[in-house]
Amino acid sequence: MDLLQVSGGRPLVGTVRVDGAKNSALPIMAATLAIGDMVELRSIPDLVDVRTMRSLLLSQNADVSSLQDGCLRIHAGRAGGKVAHYDLVRQMRAGICVLGPLLTRFGRACVSLPGGCNIGHRPVDLHLKALVAMGADVRIENGYIVAECERLQGAQIDLEGPFGSTVTGTCNVMVAATLARGRTVIQNAALEPEVTDLAAFLQRAGAVIHGHGTSVIEIEGQEELSGCSYTVMPDRIEAATLAVAAVTTRGEICISNAPVSSMQATLDVLSQVGACIDESTSGLRVSGTGQLRATRFVARPFPGVPTDCQAQLMALLTTVEGQSEVADAVFPERFMHVSELMRMGAQIVQQHGEATIYGGRPLGGADVMASDLRASAALVIAALAASGTTWIQRIYHLDRGYVRLEDKLRGLGADVHRVSQSELRTPHYLMSDHRNRPSINEKGSGAATDQTPE
Repeated sequence: MDLLQVSGGRPLVGTVRVDGAKNSALPIMAATLAIGDMVELRSIPDLVDVRTMRSLLLSQNADVSSLQDGCLRIHAGRAGGKVAHYDLVRQMRAGICVLGPLLTRFGRACVSLPGGCNIGHRPVDLHLKALVAMGADVRIENGYIVAECERLQGAQIDLEGPFGSTVTGTCNVMVAATLARGRTVIQNAALEPEVTDLAAFLQRAGAVIHGHGTSVIEIEGQEELSGCSYTVMPDRIEAATLAVAAVTTRGEICISNAPVSSMQATLDVLSQVGACIDESTSGLRVSGTGQLRATRFVARPFPGVPTDCQAQLMALLTTVEGQSEVADAVFPERFMHVSELMRMGAQIVQQHGEATIYGGRPLGGADVMASDLRASAALVIAALAASGTTWIQRIYHLDRGYVRLEDKLRGLGADVHRVSQSELRTPHYLMSDHRNRPSINEKGSGAATDQTPE
């Protein structure tokens, strides 16, 4: 098992390039199961989740090339009829996205209930209700979704959930509707750019889709879809993570290939904090060298601040003098990073889907543990700003969504290294530099037993 060793205190400076979007690549890869011809996908990031989705497609008898220079070739002509097993689907939330393509093309799908990060309750009931409305017989058997139909029928679908529209549900229904008989109208569709990217891919394959990017999507079902080539959009969450890291370390970086138009809410929060944001022909320039100030925000569905950026922004706010407030209206339970940030000296009080950050107290290196993908990124950001050395465990979460993040950060001047625990002759907690850490009795220690601000 690998760990990250981060020695903080260095401002990030330089230029870095963003990879293709994980949250776009996965549903697009899943959608190729609805296409009988060769599909070539470009700008596919080399991530653990992408490799898992590749294995899932292979398990369905699709021919899938190895990922080379961001290019993936998929031919699902012989696919179908296989079970999407728990061992694969449990590893990522996007595994559920094979349900719609398999059902609409082959008339039957058997897919394990999904897994992914432990960030709160994320039911798939809206997916299943939509497919039932389209004429499918759907049942749950031994932890598997079994769906069958002769041919799906176009229908009026409403995907409004208790915390907003469902992104993966919109993806599933949209793909299913491309081969359904007649017209499907999705009300309260998710607005996320990754949904729009999937729709653009399906259009390239011959689907007739209107309204993507709005809350009402209309699909006219076709007899079949055709092979095509498509380039996946850049990753707005990776770009935002790098931007937040630059501001947190009081550095200045240029992010090339950043999808600025889909990042506006996050950039607005950074501007409120006092960061300097400038878009030019060379890329997105982000600077945190000025006077920073506390702020408040709520994570919401697009076009709001993404829930996938909430933890990273919280890490930044722990370093900013004053009282900041953060809430998450998408996943109100997504605050498992709070206790680990407090181990590093942060002062945070969290309850009922909200957190109050009493910022400006010094962060110190500590042994911390990642609980999910974006919490991992938040701990890396905090470690970059902390004095001393931080050891981050369970970074396999990080590898699900970032392509060798430590290499990109080192290119910007950070002291970050991936270390295999089996290679360490001395336990990592004895190798850390404890001299620069606040003691438990010092101001700003953030001890777990004291959550009250001074």
